[in-house]
Amino acid sequence: MAYNEAQESFGTRNIRPSREAGSVRRTFRHLGPFLRENRHRYAWGILFIFLADVAQLLTPRLIGGAVDRLAAGAMEPGFLGATAAILLVAAALTFLFRYAWRMLIFGTARKLEYTLRDRLFRHLVTLSPGWYDRHKVGDLMARATNDIGAVRFAFGGGVVMFFDTVILVALVVGTMIVTVDLRLTALATAVFPMIALLSRRFGREIHRRFKDVQAAFGRVTERVQENLSGVRVVRAYGIEAPEEAAFDAASRELLEKNLHLIRLQALFQPLVQLFVGIAMFVVLLYGGRLVLRQEITVGAFVAFSAYLMMLVWPMRAIGWAINILERGAASMERLNALFDAEPEIRDDERTDPAIRSIRGEIAARGLSFRYPGHEAAALADVSFTVPAGGTLGIIGPTGSGKSTLAALLSRLYEAPDETLFIDGRPIAAIPLSVLRSSIAVVPQEPFLFSGTIEENLRFGAEDAAPEAIAWAVEAAGFHEALERFPDGLNTVVGERGVMLSGGEKQRLALARALLRRAPILILDDALSAVDARTERHILARLRELRGRQTMIIIAHRVSAVMFADEILVLDGGRIVERGSHLELMQKGGRYARLARLQSLALDDPFDGAEAVKTTAEGGPPTGPAPSGAGQSAADGADAVQNVAEAAEAGENAAGKADAGEDGEDAAETAAAGAPGDRTVSLPVERPAERAGERSVRR
Repeated sequence: MAYNEAQESFGTRNIRPSREAGSVRRTFRHLGPFLRENRHRYAWGILFIFLADVAQLLTPRLIGGAVDRLAAGAMEPGFLGATAAILLVAAALTFLFRYAWRMLIFGTARKLEYTLRDRLFRHLVTLSPGWYDRHKVGDLMARATNDIGAVRFAFGGGVVMFFDTVILVALVVGTMIVTVDLRLTALATAVFPMIALLSRRFGREIHRRFKDVQAAFGRVTERVQENLSGVRVVRAYGIEAPEEAAFDAASRELLEKNLHLIRLQALFQPLVQLFVGIAMFVVLLYGGRLVLRQEITVGAFVAFSAYLMMLVWPMRAIGWAINILERGAASMERLNALFDAEPEIRDDERTDPAIRSIRGEIAARGLSFRYPGHEAAALADVSFTVPAGGTLGIIGPTGSGKSTLAALLSRLYEAPDETLFIDGRPIAAIPLSVLRSSIAVVPQEPFLFSGTIEENLRFGAEDAAPEAIAWAVEAAGFHEALERFPDGLNTVVGERGVMLSGGEKQRLALARALLRRAPILILDDALSAVDARTERHILARLRELRGRQTMIIIAHRVSAVMFADEILVLDGGRIVERGSHLELMQKGGRYARLARLQSLALDDPFDGAEAVKTTAEGGPPTGPAPSGAGQSAADGADAVQNVAEAAEAGENAAGKADAGEDGEDAAETAAAGAPGDRTVSLPVERPAERAGERSVRR
């Protein structure tokens, strides 16, 4: 797929402006409260622009009068000094008025930038994960920075240029008509309608092209953000050249869009100045004849020329003002698309605001769910009950719906009505703030912030005591790793925890969740990157929390869920087995087969993996098994788990073809190894307290 096509399909260009061009009120509707609140500052700023322009008008008039007196030889001794003094006062007033409007208007524009960025951030954090699934972070960052800056400039420099142009033109033209000559003024201002027409035509096209530039800038930001975040993957796969080519394509597109805009702007400004030059030519030609015919004085002609020169800036500024305002409008449209996005999940008429806390009882009744835009169901007719303080284990192959259930419990996605309950109430009845503050989740891919270890631990538990932090760190098995860091809790983990290993990230994320002491704790495959010894330590600590926290443990490894009160085995979004560890082992179904396969790995990770691999291919293992290779038991268990899933898929297909149990028994025998090859040790539930383990600090 080509780069642009990929962007189109992903949704970067799917954030459409929420209005048609031309409606200024609708474009800036989200700024209404701010503008109403600061209307007095803008009003005073515009007043000071008016006063500064009035002060400027004194200069040509005074100079024209002095020229007439000099031409007539009637210059009085004190007149020149008085004129100079008035000019000095006018210059001082102009300085003060300009300082005042700059502080008022530019200061308010900066305040607008802050308010807009703050509001946008607050709004973005309320949007549902499904919305972020459809939009790229790089494009959102471009809107939150570049587009907000363009809006700020429009309400700063754009407002000043627009009102300064309108006020100065009105004052100068009025003064020229009253004090000089109506005919000369009419000729000088004849080009104004043409300039206005040009501004309108060019303004629309600038608006459209600038939106294209901003969209291209967003795509460049996306490429930079993705490659900086995934720089290790890029280098590991040796794909620097393709990524550089993709970035070059995005950057070249931005260049072309900018050149397309610049060509228009480069044409607009000279055209405006051309018409100003025509006006100057006409004034000099016709005004000179009026002076020669003595219809106006030399001083009046000098003053008129000075007034006309004062109009040069507004005529040039009108082009800049239109450019800036259209850029601001285009950027505001892009921001409107974000502000108009509504959270898919929020408190509504179903919510009971009287609920302030939860105990932790969880129930699902016929829960079915499919992700937006997907036809296949992620969960189908799932039912279970976990009493407050109980423990539910969920196990199953990749894509079986385990993580979906965790997302639904946190209301990151919306479950169908009357299918998911907390404390006997529909989950939608619980205010989102109460629900999410009562659930601590350790996701599959733990996210760490680029601060210190302590800052990451205190995320969501800012007031935690040092003793509580020490307990959480020890319970998560992170204490040994922490002792190796010279700075301890003050160690900076880097962006997304880049300075930590995968297992250290998981343990730190687990400690963070434990520190919250939330009524519900969800571990979504949160022990996949820890070794077997650390896993045993963590599970021992979790068992001690039984009865005090409702726990849902999602895992691939049987050892992580075997102490749960009830275990669900998911496959294809459905519950295919359920029961306690001992009950499921006695059934001899999928769970039992998975337990046996993982038990092989725990006995001897290399030999067990090789045995399963070879027997799955149809023959006994040959040759001596390697020993002392140094691979952890957990890694071996993961390797066997992958083989087990593949073997199970083939086993299910064989079972359907044979329509009997013989194939299943044969597959189980093959997976376990030939009789007499080895003694298979079944996992058994370990006691909560082990010799040498420290008790949990209360």
